[in-house]
Amino acid sequence: MVRMTLVLPIDPEANRLLERSPLALLLGMVLDQQVPMEKAFSSPYVLQQRLGHELDATELAGYDPEALVALFAQPPALHRFPKAMAARVQEVCQVLVERYDGDAALLWAEVADGPELLRRVSALPGFGKQKAQIFVALLGKRFGVTPQDWRKSAGDYGDPGAYRSVADVTDADSLRRVREFKQQTKAAAKAKATGG
Repeated sequence: MVRMTLVLPIDPEANRLLERSPLALLLGMVLDQQVPMEKAFSSPYVLQQRLGHELDATELAGYDPEALVALFAQPPALHRFPKAMAARVQEVCQVLVERYDGDAALLWAEVADGPELLRRVSALPGFGKQKAQIFVALLGKRFGVTPQDWRKSAGDYGDPGAYRSVADVTDADSLRRVREFKQQTKAAAKAKATGG
């Protein structure tokens, strides 16, 4: 895996975990909804600290569901919706165990092309088209996972020079630009919904 250049304003150790742990990266993406991206992508590090050892998909897949919710809900909670997201993390880990020997990196290893990568990611619980495309863009732009047609599969998120998602964050300025894009998109959607 190519060294990542994603730099979020989170604990440096949390950034390092995202660099070296494919599972932490995937779980950050799982949690990246209805919370700031910094919260989503720092939560795998906090979860690891609470477990007291490296994240392991097989362990999380078989973890007692109520105990996992307790880990997620412990202040500060790992997500706005700790119960739902603990269950989602467990579901994703169960798929990793069933299909990829519990190794998140095998999700994107040796894919034939971008469409196959997008299909694999889209098959994960909670990954709709947009979330799957953002993760494909994140893998391509920051991790060197660039099978043929990956940019096309990532849709607009794959555009070089775009500032649309976590895949485009490399420093404080790019983070600001991504935030502005998200705010504009949200405002446009709101205006459309209200007929404005």
